[in-house]
Amino acid sequence: MPINPIPVQEKQKEKNSVVFLVSEPSYQFSDMVIEPQLKGFIMDAISIFQYKEKVFEEWKLGKVIKKPMNFCINFYGEPGTGKTMAANAVASELGMKVLKVNYADIESKYVGETSKNLVSLFQYAKQENVLILFDEADALLSRRVTDMSSAADVSVNQTRSVLLTLLDSFEGMVIFTTNFIQNYDSAFMRRIPYHIRFDLPNEAVRYQLLNHYLMDTIPNRISIAEVAKKYNGISGSDIANATLAAALRTARAKKEYLEQVEFEQEIERILLSKRANKGDTEKEKEVITETREVTEAYAKEQLGKTGGIRL
Repeated sequence: MPINPIPVQEKQKEKNSVVFLVSEPSYQFSDMVIEPQLKGFIMDAISIFQYKEKVFEEWKLGKVIKKPMNFCINFYGEPGTGKTMAANAVASELGMKVLKVNYADIESKYVGETSKNLVSLFQYAKQENVLILFDEADALLSRRVTDMSSAADVSVNQTRSVLLTLLDSFEGMVIFTTNFIQNYDSAFMRRIPYHIRFDLPNEAVRYQLLNHYLMDTIPNRISIAEVAKKYNGISGSDIANATLAAALRTARAKKEYLEQVEFEQEIERILLSKRANKGDTEKEKEVITETREVTEAYAKEQLGKTGGIRL
């Protein structure tokens, strides 16, 4: 539940004040179905908070590698693979609250105000020791404009530069999540020491996810092993959404059991929408063209009718 609204922008409150919300972490690692290797990568990344002094002071690594003031992690990969859940689990692991930020939260129509919002955001996070979570971070970390032709272009580059400076001096934890790491500016890639990829679940993980959501308390006639094997390419979020939709449909129909055919119908519906979003449905792939032989007589006929050739 969100707590303690934070007024990040003090000036022009009546027009463009910005408020962020700090909340308790929504998830712990125990709430997630996560591959051991992926969890290991995440735990390695956040171990700097537990072992920074040991590694840099006792083991003298600080002689050859500068001890970082801050620490950033980037979670990237397909939508619905648990990036935001994992960020919350990291906050829970570190005993921190979460300050979640989308670019729209800090963007201002006033030139220069977006950068001020960022400065205020980092000042608050430092003061309160909260984890900053930039969700869908490619909007903020995208490549800087090289051919600046407007005040907006200058403002975008200014915002990127301010954020780079803030990351260099911030003594805390920042997590970025994105579905489009390819959009990141190379300067941000260098500032972030850990980039951790979240893949779509394999069959074994799909089996665990299905068991996680189709609990014993849900009466069903579903072969989890069969569904896990059949549906390659679905995410944990897809499975959760299909479970909810199928359960509601079953309850509304006053049926005794959640049947496999209805559960698979929900999965198919979700997959169809994802294919449509990518332009991959069979209907969209099918390009219908009409061809005809264009003779000289036909060309003259069309020119006479319309003053030009109709294609």
